[in-house]
Amino acid sequence: MEPVQTVQAALWVVVLLVALAILFDFMNGFHDAANSIATVVSTGVLKPAQAVLFAAFFNFVAIFIFHLSVAATVGKGIVQPGVVDTHVVFGALVGAITWNVITWYYGIPSSSSHALIGGIVGAVIAKAGAGALVSAGILKTVAFIFVSPLLGFTLGSIMMVAVAWIFRRARPSRVDKWFRRLQLVSAGAYSLGHGGNDAQKTIGIIWLLLIATGYTSATDASPPTWTIISCYVAIGLGTMFGGWRIVKTMGQKITKLKPVGGFCAETGGALTLFLATTLGIPVSTTHTITGAIVGVGSTQRASAVRWGVAGNIVWAWILTIPASAFVAAVAYWISLQLF
Repeated sequence: MEPVQTVQAALWVVVLLVALAILFDFMNGFHDAANSIATVVSTGVLKPAQAVLFAAFFNFVAIFIFHLSVAATVGKGIVQPGVVDTHVVFGALVGAITWNVITWYYGIPSSSSHALIGGIVGAVIAKAGAGALVSAGILKTVAFIFVSPLLGFTLGSIMMVAVAWIFRRARPSRVDKWFRRLQLVSAGAYSLGHGGNDAQKTIGIIWLLLIATGYTSATDASPPTWTIISCYVAIGLGTMFGGWRIVKTMGQKITKLKPVGGFCAETGGALTLFLATTLGIPVSTTHTITGAIVGVGSTQRASAVRWGVAGNIVWAWILTIPASAFVAAVAYWISLQLF
């Protein structure tokens, strides 16, 4: 093949992988839309069509709020420099997308974030072994599999207890009226945190690809502007189309929510996401809001939480990284054979 043709072919591979990454980002918004809107829909504060537009707007607005700390972790803090190539990126994206489709089909709130991390880990191990991974970045991400739902649970339950005490003498109808309005604030904050953390993971893997193929330098402080804008637009559009199978699980199957409970769950979840994004930790918005919802439900009584449903969700969390890593490793091998 002539040198010019070789360069053009390599460019087309990069373009196709970027398109696949943006598709993943769209699916991320579609898959995780329930995290942003389940509580506000299930409490009747907004209709589904209103809620997805509301959440999508705040997903995109996050571009102006958060630094690219999470993108830097994914782009530079998971894998040793020089290991990633187009086959690794292809395997990682196929692993993550496959797991997202499976869990969406069965209505299981799994983590798109950890599916992507699992995909990167699986493809890298298939190529160069576990030694090619950056242990600090992996451990930080894995630790927050447990920290984010526990923090969401704690903040959600504390807020619920505090609100119950503060408004203990108020009429239930007045409390409901107030928190229907306040839930718009909490839902907006949670959607802001969702966009800020999740869009950056896709920015990170595109950044990883561009560094690996020489289209940007590893010393650059940030990726090209077009990657940032396209990823935030993609996650916003994905949220607009929504994932209604998972909305039902998140909004009603775990525990029954009223506006005051929705406000406490969303606020607790939003605070957790703001903290993680500031620290540059890619966390699961699914884990976070589920923990917060369980925390709110448990303050009423233990039986208010359907622990069987919550248990099934936890199993999905445990399986996400190894399952997506396995698919990514297979996809990496197939990519080598085909290309």
